[in-house]
Amino acid sequence: MISFLARIKFAPGDSAEIDESLRILATASRQEPGCVSYIPHRVEDDPDTVLFYEQYQDEKALEAHHNSKHFKEFFTSALQQKIQEPKIEKLVALI
Repeated sequence: MISFLARIKFAPGDSAEIDESLRILATASRQEPGCVSYIPHRVEDDPDTVLFYEQYQDEKALEAHHNSKHFKEFFTSALQQKIQEPKIEKLVALI
């Protein structure tokens, strides 16, 4: 199982466009074989920051996610250029 958190700060004022792209991306990602969980969150006291919690069955599933049409369209093309501060933390389960 591969789990990680991604904390991404976006430019102020883009929240409506970002939220729409994230809704589409999350819906499509959750339907991928091997995707266990894909949940984007807006940080309550920092509206320009989004926290993603993602889990995949294995590296192959994560790679398939990164190569998917919806990831390329809604993350790589629509969101990536708006990122100001990315931070990704890979998680190791304790149980």
